[in-house]
Amino acid sequence: MPESTRFRFDGQIAGAGTESGTRLVLGHWTRSPHGGFADVMVQRPDGHRVLLAPDPWVAEFVSSTYTFDEVVQVPVDVRIHDDAGRPRWTVSAGPLAWSFTVARRTALGHLLRAVPPPLGRTHTFARVTDVIAQRVFPGVRTLGTAGNARAEWYAARDLHRVTDSVTSWSGTDLGAMTDVDPPPEFGFSSTPRTPALTALTTIVQVPTSQATRFVADGRAGS
Repeated sequence: MPESTRFRFDGQIAGAGTESGTRLVLGHWTRSPHGGFADVMVQRPDGHRVLLAPDPWVAEFVSSTYTFDEVVQVPVDVRIHDDAGRPRWTVSAGPLAWSFTVARRTALGHLLRAVPPPLGRTHTFARVTDVIAQRVFPGVRTLGTAGNARAEWYAARDLHRVTDSVTSWSGTDLGAMTDVDPPPEFGFSSTPRTPALTALTTIVQVPTSQATRFVADGRAGS
């Protein structure tokens, strides 16, 4: 029996800060061992970290990989529509209402699109890009250790700026969009400081002793 099992997640991560000091990270996964789903990580101005998860599987997997002070299970709905030729994302997750526009592709996004996907997903390539990421995006890592003896690496495929972000919590406006500063403290990595939407593959390597309960549906591993 292998000592670890790899869980692969394909999708996008969006990150933005707010004038009130709340920082938000959305995970929108179109392919995963659990099918398609979305979750939101929130860090309040006082440092309190909240995971908004749609079901028990996501709540347990994500909270045992990253660090939170509170885990709340609520429906997490993401809708994307055209707004004057640009995608407008609307996120509803319990007390959180968040919408933003996906703007132009960045220069780095053009470079990422040139990397062959099979190469970009490898552990070796993540090791190389991790060195670059730490210099270009302070606080961002593409390779590291996660909670509960897990290893994790990212393979970014594209990068777009986020604009016109509007957020509220329980009906209270969180203020104008700002940089994601200071970086949220959920785990070894973070979203870029400038609000952005990153298309990526995330691979989490889980000790087999922990992985069994997550593979019951037969779709885990990669």
